Amino acid sequence: MADTQQQVAIVGCGIIGRTHAKTIAERPDAIVTALVDGDAAAAEALKAQLVELGQPEPKVYDDLTAALGGSDVSLVAICTPSGTHAALAEQALNEKKHVVIEKPLDVDLIRARRLGAAATRAGNHGVLSSVISQHRFDAGSAVVKQAIDAGRFGQLTSSVATVAWWRSDEYYASAGWRGTWTQDGGGALMNQGVHTVDLMLWFMGRPVSIQAQALRAAHHAIEVEDTVVATITFENGSVGTLHATTAAFPGGRTRVSVHGTEGGAEVEDDRLRRLNVDGSKDDQPVDVGGPGGHKAQYDDILKAIADGTPPAITVQDAIDALATVRAVYIASTLQRPVKFVDVLEGRYDDVEVSRGVGLPPT
Repeated sequence: MADTQQQVAIVGCGIIGRTHAKTIAERPDAIVTALVDGDAAAAEALKAQLVELGQPEPKVYDDLTAALGGSDVSLVAICTPSGTHAALAEQALNEKKHVVIEKPLDVDLIRARRLGAAATRAGNHGVLSSVISQHRFDAGSAVVKQAIDAGRFGQLTSSVATVAWWRSDEYYASAGWRGTWTQDGGGALMNQGVHTVDLMLWFMGRPVSIQAQALRAAHHAIEVEDTVVATITFENGSVGTLHATTAAFPGGRTRVSVHGTEGGAEVEDDRLRRLNVDGSKDDQPVDVGGPGGHKAQYDDILKAIADGTPPAITVQDAIDALATVRAVYIASTLQRPVKFVDVLEGRYDDVEVSRGVGLPPT
C-alpha cells in the first residue's frame, strides 16, 4: 500500500504528539515522515521511538514552514499547545495539505472562525480537515447516538454530564502553557471537559442558552478555572447540566447521562453502563466496550481521504464545542444567561472571560 500511504508531519512532539505517532505507526495506510518541534530533544526522542517501532527515520524540523518545504507531506497532525492549533492548521490547509487537529480546535473563537472559513475553502478543492473527538467513536457512545437518532428514548428531556478529576499543582506547573488563558484557553472545562461537551452536543443537539459559574476552588496559582457548573437549554426543548473540575481528589469518573420519555442511557468512563429503550423499564444488557481512541478516528479520517468523502468530525463540529465552552465562560463572567448563537457569531468577542474566574456573584 506504499503508493496510497499518507505521509504525515507530526507538529508537536509531546504527549499527544507521541499518541498520534504511535497510532500512525501501527497503520499500513500512513507513515510519519516529518516531526516538527522547537524543542529538539522532544523531536529526537520521538524519532527514536518511531525507529524502535520499526518505522523509517522521519526528518526533524524546527517549524512547520520548514517541514512543508523540506518533506513530501500530505497530512499534517497538529499536536501543539491548544492556543496555536488554528494558525498552524490554517497554514497547512493553505498549502493544500490534509489536516487533523488535536482537541480543542483552538482556544480563541475568532481564530476558530477563520480556520472554519479556510477549511471550507480547502474542502472545495478536496483537502480534508478534521478535529480529534475520539469519544464519538467509543462503542458505548455510538449505541446511545443510534438510539437517539432512532427515537428509542422518546422525547429527550434532559442530560447530565460530569467530569470529576483531580490535577495536582505539580501538573499545572509541569508545562508553562498549562493553566493559562492564552495557551490553555481555560481550565477544567476547556482542557479536561471539552470531549464531554462534544458528546453532550452530539447527543442533545444545538444549544440555545447557557448559564454558568466558574471558579478556582483549589488551584490558586493558575489563571483559569478548576471547577465549573453550567445549565444549558437545547433547541429540542431539553435541558442539561454540565460540571467539570480538576479539584475532586483523588479523581472521580466521567459520566454523561441522557433522559427521555421512553428511555435513557448512561455512559461512564467511556463505557455504556445503562440503557433503557422503547418505554421498557428493563435495562438492556450493556457494559459495551471501552474507548474507540485515536485509532478509530484515524480509521475514519484516512478512509475519508481515500474516498473523497467528509470525515465524521468536521471543523464546524469543533467550532460548536468551542463556542459552548466560551459561552460558559462568558455567562460566568457576566453573571447572566447568554445565547449560544450570539457567542457563535461573535457578539461577545470583546468579553474578558479571565475576569470572571473566582469572582463571587454580583
